[in-house]
Amino acid sequence: MNKSKVAPPTVDAYIAASDSHLQKPLKQIREAIKSTAPDAEEVISYLMPAYKQNGMLVFFAGYKNHIGFYPTASGIENFKNVIAKYKWSKGAIQFPLDKPLPINLIKKIVKYKLKENEGKAALVKSIKK
Repeated sequence: MNKSKVAPPTVDAYIAASDSHLQKPLKQIREAIKSTAPDAEEVISYLMPAYKQNGMLVFFAGYKNHIGFYPTASGIENFKNVIAKYKWSKGAIQFPLDKPLPINLIKKIVKYKLKENEGKAALVKSIKK
């Protein structure tokens, strides 16, 4: 995790500044997100990597013992039964570093968020007409 409290300029910089044991899982989660949402804009938000497409999709961050994945409250609510085996809260899931990342689950959540954001964008567009 970026301990300096200064936002890294890019996701590449975030990963490079992370502890060496975090770099592989951070790259894996990034690739899972990018392959599922190839048109999403990659940004740094709240000092961590984030992805935007018709609004915010997901965020992630590396910590000493886990990767934090932040699909917002709706992403958590929709997958509560599936994420029950992980430590989670209203807006976050903790994937422990001593187990493989659940890449398929991450992709499913990103797909859900893409559809949700598309629906919101379509609604806003229809209201503006």
